[in-house]
Amino acid sequence: MALLHTSPVHVPVFDALRDRHHPDLRLRHAVDEELLARARTHGPDAVAGAVRAALAGVVAGGADAVLCTCSTIGAVAERCAGDMGVPVLRIDRPMAAAAAAHRRIAVVAAVESTLGPTVALIAEELGREEPEAGGRTGERTTSDGSARVRTHLAEGAWERFEAGDHDGYLDAVATAVDAVRDADVIVLAQVSMAAAAARATTAVPVLSSPRPGLAAAAARAVEAGGGRGRGDGGPGPGGSGPGRVAGAASR
Repeated sequence: MALLHTSPVHVPVFDALRDRHHPDLRLRHAVDEELLARARTHGPDAVAGAVRAALAGVVAGGADAVLCTCSTIGAVAERCAGDMGVPVLRIDRPMAAAAAAHRRIAVVAAVESTLGPTVALIAEELGREEPEAGGRTGERTTSDGSARVRTHLAEGAWERFEAGDHDGYLDAVATAVDAVRDADVIVLAQVSMAAAAARATTAVPVLSSPRPGLAAAAARAVEAGGGRGRGDGGPGPGGSGPGRVAGAASR
């Protein structure tokens, strides 16, 4: 199975999850940081061609399934699935499905460009129309009013992430999580935020995407081809052979 990342920091996170929960699963990582940079500036659709090329590259390398770990471009990746010949999944869909079981949903993100795609995904899982902005800033209400999604940006968090201050980043996210009020569940919109859940003190359930997203993708990979790769170059769990970390498409 291949994973498409927009940051190299995600590689050890998913290798650790694989080793712990899916030891027979072989992973190939493709990293392209420019995908997120461009999507933040120009919107996710602006990188559709580059995402398609990245997916085609890992599929050509033998992937039985591809998991996109970036929530900002996850919908773009999913839309390419029909052309790839293998399942293409987004990391946050299982998390969104779990969140949809709750009435008052809070979405916390460190990058503003992630908020829209995450809210749209939750609305899709709710089986209703895309939320329309309404009420006070940060609040979106589904068309029938039965479920509310409020968005929260962790101020200053992403600057810490980009500076390499991982602890400061997680602390900023945890602070934003603890500031949420009137919610039945809190969604951490980005993979990089997952570890902040353990630092938050809120009594409200906090959902993150890496573990359930990888589990769902692993199951699809097994269905599609055993999940052990067709020339992924990996030496197996815990190893670091050629092809484990690659740039998007040709890099």
